[in-house]
Amino acid sequence: MLHTPSASTSTSTSTVVFLLRTIVMWRSFVLTRRCISTSTSKALSLGWFDHVKPAPKDPIIGITEAFLADPSPNKINLGVGAYRDDEGKPVVLQCVRDAESKIAGSEFLESISAAASSRFVEESVKLIYGKDSDVIKERRFAGLQALSGTGACRLFAEFQRHFHPDVPIFLPEPTWSNHHNIWRDAQVPVRTYRYYHPDSKGLNFGAFMDDIKNAPEGSFFLLHPCAHNPTGVDPTDGQWREISNQLMVKHHFPFFDMAYQGFASGDLEEDAKAIRLFLEDGHIVGCAQSFAKNMGLYGHRVGCLSVLGKDQKQAMIVRSQLQRLARAMYSSPPIHGVLLVSTILSDPRLKAEWIEELKVMADRIRSMRASLFDNLEKLNSPLNWDHIVKQVGMFCYSGLNCEQIDQLARDFHIYMTRDGRMSMAGVTTRNVSYLAEAMHQVSSYDPESLKVSNASF
Repeated sequence: MLHTPSASTSTSTSTVVFLLRTIVMWRSFVLTRRCISTSTSKALSLGWFDHVKPAPKDPIIGITEAFLADPSPNKINLGVGAYRDDEGKPVVLQCVRDAESKIAGSEFLESISAAASSRFVEESVKLIYGKDSDVIKERRFAGLQALSGTGACRLFAEFQRHFHPDVPIFLPEPTWSNHHNIWRDAQVPVRTYRYYHPDSKGLNFGAFMDDIKNAPEGSFFLLHPCAHNPTGVDPTDGQWREISNQLMVKHHFPFFDMAYQGFASGDLEEDAKAIRLFLEDGHIVGCAQSFAKNMGLYGHRVGCLSVLGKDQKQAMIVRSQLQRLARAMYSSPPIHGVLLVSTILSDPRLKAEWIEELKVMADRIRSMRASLFDNLEKLNSPLNWDHIVKQVGMFCYSGLNCEQIDQLARDFHIYMTRDGRMSMAGVTTRNVSYLAEAMHQVSSYDPESLKVSNASF
């Protein structure tokens, strides 16, 4: 006779099965936790980052830290390339203030933000290529908002790596130090061409031309179209024509880093002449633009990258690739700064106001160059300081050596980069005679006989 299990017996069996399954799952969980714990401990014991060493300090950051730590009331910071007024204070341009009140929170509207970015690119490329140029009329530019000039250079370096991975870029010697970091970290081969002549403190034009001729055909060349950083030495119009011609002969690609448009001459059109000359000669070019200096928007990271194509179709293809690269690098850039710039550039009144303020800034820097030169002349310095007034833009390549620069910091509380680059924006009518006296002393006497002036300015 078959035995049929009762309902209570079935329930009891189900309970046992459930308990057994729970025990198995718990043991599995415990074992897994032990494995994870063991794996983590093993990873920690391996010391994944024990080989990582401190990075060398950025020279500008190091100068700023030393300056801030100095208690002297006479200290002068000539390291940072940020515009200051004649009181040594940062400046917010009136056109920026006016644009700020005009946008009034519109960055929170997605549609306005997208339109502002597009308008920003349109107005930016007009500044460098000319609003009536064929490049603009034929829509042959691929433009993209970038994270200031640094981000624009970095985006182009990534583009170069993807589509010309083995082709070197030639950087001027010297150049802005971050150029080397940007292209090196993008894994682009970096070479240099001779640019500055330390004896004449001017352009080493013959060597520059030789290096263009001897570079592998079809190389990339980075050029500063105006207010060369760090030297303040720019080619003449005639020299630019020869440079353009030789680059064309060798089928090199000119890439311009336009960080100081308006700071060389005080005129936006004048400072774009080199780029427009290259367009006349038929070059396909690229350009990184920054509005950090000429609009005083250092913290807003407002920049534009533009790359030309042979026609509109090619420009659209290039832009699609730049968008793809930017998507992976920073997705989308900040909007507030670009709203300010696009508002200023597209409003005739605000743009005129900006142009006038830009001229005031450039004129102040030129006047400080002249004043520093005059003060050195009055001290009967045995050295030739003509280069101070011949060089242009925010920076002056002083010609002082490392020992003299260290002496300036130690005995006079004057700080600049160890290559002798001075930011002329840090020179004021109040401190210029003190600076001249210090430069005169460190460049005219032996360190042992140097007398420190305690006079305040």
